[in-house]
Amino acid sequence: MNTENTKAQMRKGILEFCILSLINHREMYVSDLIDELKKGKLDVVEGTLYPLLTRLKNGEFLSYRWEESTGGPPRKYYQITEKGKMFLSELQNTWKELTDSVNQITQKN
Repeated sequence: MNTENTKAQMRKGILEFCILSLINHREMYVSDLIDELKKGKLDVVEGTLYPLLTRLKNGEFLSYRWEESTGGPPRKYYQITEKGKMFLSELQNTWKELTDSVNQITQKN
């Protein structure tokens, strides 16, 4: 059993959940996402984030728009789609069921 691979898969799923949750509140630029994830104690680098964003965009869970920047190249701002909102709702339900189950098992005396 490869526990590192399992951890990486779990982390990827949790990151997707966190990314969709953040973008659900407001459209975001990559550096905004990284800042918010760091505030939540999730240390994520651009090299990890871009493939996840691409996968979510290709799955039609996210879309983006370009905006000119006064201090450099244009910026890509991500927003959640209706399909993404439905997927986020499913993730929230699954997360609640999972945490309820784990809490029930681990908090028994």
